[in-house]
Amino acid sequence: MMIFGFLSPTLAILIFMVAYPIFSLIYYSFFNFSALRQGTMKPVGFNNYKFLLSDPDLWDRFIFTGKFVFICVTLQMLIGIFVGYQMQKNFRGRDVIFTMLMMPMMLSPVVVGFLWRYMLNSEWGVINFLVSSVGFSKVDWLGQTSPALWAAAAADTWMWTPFIVLLATAAFRGIPETIYEAAEVDGASPAYRFFRITLPMSAPVLFIALILRLIDSFKQYDLFVALTGGGPGSSTETVSFSVAKTAFSYFYTGEASALAVILLVIIIGLSMILVRHLTKMGEKY
Repeated sequence: MMIFGFLSPTLAILIFMVAYPIFSLIYYSFFNFSALRQGTMKPVGFNNYKFLLSDPDLWDRFIFTGKFVFICVTLQMLIGIFVGYQMQKNFRGRDVIFTMLMMPMMLSPVVVGFLWRYMLNSEWGVINFLVSSVGFSKVDWLGQTSPALWAAAAADTWMWTPFIVLLATAAFRGIPETIYEAAEVDGASPAYRFFRITLPMSAPVLFIALILRLIDSFKQYDLFVALTGGGPGSSTETVSFSVAKTAFSYFYTGEASALAVILLVIIIGLSMILVRHLTKMGEKY
């Protein structure tokens, strides 16, 4: 009873901050409801879900979000692991370089979005200046769907690769040196040591980084608000962007709640699959 008494304040905060919003979201998703007209809640059952899942525009949002998540997470994991492997070594100026690498992660996504928006300006942006200086024609990065996707992925990768570097470096430096010394005595090559020792023994930490980046990438909203505004047209709207637009621009609160529930189910499903693999990996290593 005493333990429950000590835990009750934390449990109350969790129930209020987590459980209540989630159950309210699920509850509102079954109503034709607008936040502007709170007195007119009409039960519609699963009609909000049926409407959303039959909307081809929504599937375009999911496809775009999937492409964005795949590009970002792949680039961030590959670059982060490579840089983290280099940063685990002791060399002069390592701490200064490591600190500078962490700086983009400290910025707000909105700030990063506006920064890259100015850099990618089709007329006077520094990126097009560099492109034209080597003989290529300027690219309308934010005015076309495919370049805008890669531009958003580049901005997100620039911002969040340091997170992977941080975790990867910590994981690599946690591997005992005696294992590398024994492998070196046995004549193991650097590539063999990396793929057979470094990666397997740091896999649980890297898997956690993968899970966190997947979840965060699926929820990406503020970067696109600042960088593309969802344009051109609505071709760079992520699912989270569509949720916010439906709720706060059109005030279709019931439909927005249903869409948020769909996104929540997808994120929870992916997380459960990855956590199951992480558990097996932890038992193995």
